[in-house]
Amino acid sequence: MTNAALLLTVVVFLSAGQFLFKRAGLAIQGRSLADGGWTLATLPSFYLALALYGLATVLWIFVLSRVPLTEAYPWIAGATMAVPLIGWLFYGEQVTPLFWVGMTLIVAGLLLTQLGTQR
Repeated sequence: MTNAALLLTVVVFLSAGQFLFKRAGLAIQGRSLADGGWTLATLPSFYLALALYGLATVLWIFVLSRVPLTEAYPWIAGATMAVPLIGWLFYGEQVTPLFWVGMTLIVAGLLLTQLGTQR
């Protein structure tokens, strides 16, 4: 697997984990801390989110054994873009036109940071 594919996998795992964490958050909405904690303990989506984050962490460490941090870390911006889009698409969260401007700038920044880094 190429470094870019590994980095993209980390971004996908982190984004999917956030999707599932939001789902878990909605399941405990309005509950007390104790009741919410008990509910979390029974939610498969919560455990799947934790597993995805754990896998992403192990994969991230593997990536960092091959790629300089200065080249790898900007890829995390992919999750910064994907997670709000997930909130908008799947949870009906509101985004403004300025949001789209910001997303465009993030994409431009990611592309700029990666120019010339391919060996």
